[in-house]
Parts: sequence; structure tokens; C-alpha cells
Amino acid sequence: MPKLIAAGHEVTGMVRSEASAAGVRAQGASVVLADGLDANAVKAAVDEARPEVVVHQMTALKGGINFKKFDESFALTNRLRTEGTQNLLAASHAAGVRRIIAQSYAGWNLQRVGSPTKTEDVPLDPNPAPASRETMDGLLRLEAAVSGDQAIEGLVLRYASFYGPTSFLGKGGEIVELIRRRKLPLIGDGRGVWSFIHYDDAADATVRAVQTGDPGIYQIADDDPAAAAVWLPELARILGAKPPRHLPAWLAKFAVGELGVAAFTQFRGADNSKAKDAFSWQPGYASWRQGFRHGL
Repeated sequence: MPKLIAAGHEVTGMVRSEASAAGVRAQGASVVLADGLDANAVKAAVDEARPEVVVHQMTALKGGINFKKFDESFALTNRLRTEGTQNLLAASHAAGVRRIIAQSYAGWNLQRVGSPTKTEDVPLDPNPAPASRETMDGLLRLEAAVSGDQAIEGLVLRYASFYGPTSFLGKGGEIVELIRRRKLPLIGDGRGVWSFIHYDDAADATVRAVQTGDPGIYQIADDDPAAAAVWLPELARILGAKPPRHLPAWLAKFAVGELGVAAFTQFRGADNSKAKDAFSWQPGYASWRQGFRHGL
């Protein structure tokens, strides 16, 4: 929100309760109250705000993600990506909204074979791990609904793995603390490729998408996709922690399941070329190497 306001936009934040409203107002935005799963409340909120552009960032992630029970961890978020998106689109149509920007993801859902990075032209993984199939379906439905809307300019931003203050991968965050305590091992060969994006850089890209770019799907990531065998030991060094232990893939599967093992052995990174060209955008932290050192 601060970056939108700094860019000259009048911003209204939709939150579920007054408990969340104070933080939004403190950033200089107005507030409307609505639960994203309540179609009537969403319509009333959008009618009240009368926005030209809607930025859809509704999620419901709290606490850690259980890779063995991935769909359970994302159950409410999946509803927001399906029912919530439909509610927001319907309300936006009725209010004459010109453009909608919606949050998606680029990481575990990318195809896990072939080239180490994937562009937006490559379909998402057609054979996701069983524990993630409902979540994959939610992402596919969101992306199709927004990018395929014929009445509104729909842009989908597939953010890479976030890092920075308040994230799992930030100061005091769950992943950082696991690495500090040497409780996040390197699984298997560590060849799984990750893409990262700092919160500030993701926000900059989002502001650009509000202002420019054709409808479609864009991957928001830094310029340096890296294998787990590279980024995990480097982050441990940055944190002053001992190097991560190694764990065989067959043994790790009992603890973190197929998807958890794939994160370290099969994941693919996200190519960001399309977004950089479309939005004339460049991440402030071009590499996670600088970002982890200075932006956690």
C-alpha cells in the first residue's frame, strides 16, 4: 500500500475486521470491511470504494506449511483463490472496474522436468504431487478466471518465494530460525531450483502492473534462480550458522512427503524476462545473495 500511495494512487484496503483496519489506515489508505467469501459483502465493499483498479492479494496463510498435508495448509486460501476470486470479479464487473491484478505463485507448481527455469508459456505441472492437487487446481482456476476475463483487463502476477521482514524467510521467521538451529537439512542432491523475490521488489512490480502491461500472466522473481545446494548453505553462512546437514531423499520422504523432497531435488525456477519487459521493471535485489544479506 505505501508504494501505491507514494505513486499517487488513492488506495482503499479491503479487510475482514476492524482489528486489521488500524494498520491499513496507518499506512494512509481508506478501509472497507468484507470477508472475501461473502459475495454480498464483497460487492458492497467494491461499490463503496468504486475503484478503477483492483489488486487481489487475498490469502489466509498462518503458521508453517505442512508439505505432507499441503492442501490442508492451503484449504482456506484455495477457497479465496476460487470463490473469493469469483466474488471479486463479479463485484468488479458491476462496479465498472477497468483492471484487476491477482496474486499467484511460481515455484512448486512449475513443471519439474526439463530446463532449470520456466517461462509463462510453459504449462504448470500436469502431474503435481498428490498432496498439492487441490492447491494446484485453485491456482489454475484463479489464473484462468482473471487472465481470461473478457470484460476487465486481467493480469496475474506469479510471485516467487517471498523473503524479507515478517516472512517465513526473514528475521525471526520460521525458515531462518530452523537454519540457525541447523534443523533444515539439505535433502538429496539439492538440485531443486528456487526463485526468490523480496517483498519490496514484489510491491514495486505490482505498482507497475497497476499502471501498465497487457492482460496476461507474469512471473515476478529476481534474476538469480538457484539450486537448494547453493542457496541453503549460503544463507547459513550469511546467518553465521553451521552448514546444513544432509538427509537422503528416501529418508526425508517420511518426514516431509513427496512435495517436500521435490523442493530440494526437482523444483524449477521462474524466468522473469516477460515481466521485466512489460513493466520496465528491475528488482532492486537482482540476486537473493544480496537480498539475504541486506534485506531479511
